[in-house]
Amino acid sequence: MKENELPDKEKEPEIDQGMDTSGGDSAISSKNQSVEGITRRSLVTGVGGTVALCALGGVRFAGTTPLVRPPGGQDFERLTAACIRCEKCVEVCPRHVVKPAHIEHGILGMRTPTLNFDRDWCNWCEEENNGHPLCVEVCPTEALSLPEGAEQETTILGIAELDSSVCLAYLDLSCRFCYDACPFEAIHLDENHRPSIITEKCNGCGACEAVCVVFENASISADAKERAVMIRALDEDGKIVNGLPGGGMTS
Repeated sequence: MKENELPDKEKEPEIDQGMDTSGGDSAISSKNQSVEGITRRSLVTGVGGTVALCALGGVRFAGTTPLVRPPGGQDFERLTAACIRCEKCVEVCPRHVVKPAHIEHGILGMRTPTLNFDRDWCNWCEEENNGHPLCVEVCPTEALSLPEGAEQETTILGIAELDSSVCLAYLDLSCRFCYDACPFEAIHLDENHRPSIITEKCNGCGACEAVCVVFENASISADAKERAVMIRALDEDGKIVNGLPGGGMTS
């Protein structure tokens, strides 16, 4: 074996210069065209479907319904303009209440951060980060940004609304979970131990919604479509959006 010569098994096979490779080139070209065609068709189909949904009102461009946002995300225009949809706020939330918005909330706001109180509430990371929201700290573009001196008690994320038609306390059952959970004494109990919301004290932290057990008593409150107490987003005038007809129980 000559120096620097590879063993026979490692040599690259020689190609017969007379071999007709046009068939192979044709197959590769055909495959590339096929892949390209599928990609284009998929793109056209996706765009067409989105346009159709928009036309039918199935998807809103900007999202006509305000959502409950994490601390520092109450200015919708600034949030959607600065948010890069990195979802770092979702990942860092120790209570797992920060969730990305879905397409049904509007294309413009899709994947921007919202709050979901199904299992927990927002206490500004009081135990985990001394009352400084981690979602605000990790936001790389300051889409979530609090003014200097902002406090949990005075930063309004939303307002609780109570539906007495499905609330267990109004159905002659002894239930006061929301009252006991509220850290800001924003829920009042009347002489019959039935709760109502003190809106002036509520900041929308979600503690009351997180502990509501109406779905655990479905046989009693069978008509419930959502929990008896829900945190509602506010419009620019500070009024509840998509609330109960006639408003909920307030004090």
